Amino acid sequence: MTIKSFVRKLVPKGLLNSYHLGWAFLAALRYGFPSRRIKVIGVTGTNGKSTTVNIAAKILEEAGYKVATLTSIVFKIGDREEENKLKMTMPGRMVINKFLRDAVDAKCDYAIIETTSEGVVQSRHRFIDFKTALITNLNPEHIESHGGFENYKKAKGKFFNDVKGTHIINIDDKHSPYFLSFPAEKTITYGISDEKADVRGEDIIATSEGSSFLVKGVPFKLKILCDFNIYNALGAIAIAVSEGIGLEVCKKGVEKVSQIAGRMEKVIESPFEVFVDYAFVPEALEKVYQFVKPKNGKLICVLGSCGGGRDKWKRPVLGGLADRYGDLIIVTNEDPYDEKPEDIIDAVSVGVKNKDKLLKISDRREAIRKALSSAGEGDVVVITGKGCEPWICWEDGRKEAWDDRRIVREELGKIR
Repeated sequence: MTIKSFVRKLVPKGLLNSYHLGWAFLAALRYGFPSRRIKVIGVTGTNGKSTTVNIAAKILEEAGYKVATLTSIVFKIGDREEENKLKMTMPGRMVINKFLRDAVDAKCDYAIIETTSEGVVQSRHRFIDFKTALITNLNPEHIESHGGFENYKKAKGKFFNDVKGTHIINIDDKHSPYFLSFPAEKTITYGISDEKADVRGEDIIATSEGSSFLVKGVPFKLKILCDFNIYNALGAIAIAVSEGIGLEVCKKGVEKVSQIAGRMEKVIESPFEVFVDYAFVPEALEKVYQFVKPKNGKLICVLGSCGGGRDKWKRPVLGGLADRYGDLIIVTNEDPYDEKPEDIIDAVSVGVKNKDKLLKISDRREAIRKALSSAGEGDVVVITGKGCEPWICWEDGRKEAWDDRRIVREELGKIR
């Protein structure tokens, strides 16, 4: 048991909540309640947060605004960027308020923040005047830490309940009625299937080079791969529309986004393709596999699952998806934390019914090397779970410097 989980069990919940709330107030006080001087937008959801934030920022910049973004990938204030090496999508209260203070001092007009369920439970969003809340989608995640899917859902709902300004909701998501039930000054929906969506994507064409779609007759071209990113683009467009920005400006902003680091990133083009993606929940992983599976060549999947007791239920599910789509499956370490790596690998491997195409390689570098050496012309290698994360997290807080993309290039250079 980790110190954190021990403290959670020992300290009464009410006292723990007061502790989190108190720190949130002190953090805002320490930096002079900076959110009162900047428009803050929170983007939450299971998948697509970083991509939505990045596209929205590009649109706002195209409209002439100065923007700050805080994501799992990077802290960006205007033109200045700093890699997020904290291994936290939504950092602690002091970090967020300092970020907002710096954004205000840099004369930014907007700050867009990835907002997580764990962050909401720990009141990291409190005493921050969010103008807008957006939900991308909702799928099972963090089930153990929240004590069930309903609690996870309620944590997202608490964020919407606390934000009284604008609510932006993916109306195609099956949980949208829940989020539409919260009162707001303004509610905007986006989607593809539901004709009632305020921002609706139509005439969609998805190719291996990107996607195209229409919004109210205005054509958009999205260079980011995988058709599910159309939803992220629509969410970003909805943010812009809520701020009075026209679709023609949105079009220019969307079409300037060429790649989000570690999100459906094509690292190698030939003689075979290599993709790196952050997908670590079943819904996202299946969409990635569906998109990258070649018509003629082999699909080689490198995957694992997070340790530290996180979402153990999904481990065999992830393995089962790799079994369904992959021709060679290499199960390896992702972030074992305090768990035995071989136990996690075995749990993922349970889902692979065809053991003839299964390899267990605990060393992630070795696993990537094996995938690359097994690929031939026309094949696709897809490495999931970490994206552009800068660390592998081991026991007792030990971190190993990492980047799947760098490792791919290094190992391919050795093979060639």
